[in-house]
Amino acid sequence: MLLNKPLENLGDIKGTIYDFEKVGDILPKHNHTEDSVHITIVARGKIKAYSHDWEIEATPGQILDFRPNEPHEFMALEDNTRIFNIIKKHGGTPNDYMVDAVEPVVEVTQF
Repeated sequence: MLLNKPLENLGDIKGTIYDFEKVGDILPKHNHTEDSVHITIVARGKIKAYSHDWEIEATPGQILDFRPNEPHEFMALEDNTRIFNIIKKHGGTPNDYMVDAVEPVVEVTQF
């Protein structure tokens, strides 16, 4: 099951946190207009992103930058995978917002 939570109150920045509960969960094929920047950040787990002429596997910390109007789809390759999709209009207004993550992306262990 694919769960999502919109990121809100970020000015021109829009985005969604997607949690893929199980291997094989899919965020269906979609695309974004040429007047926006679209990146995906893998927070945990592993995904496969693909389109009609390419595919790539990505793991935590990797950032995917999509071309405008390029249809793409995501599939979880591990249970409990999380990605952040971020969209910002070209030429949009910069903002001074800072948002705390829903949970830490990197855990620090003290010795």
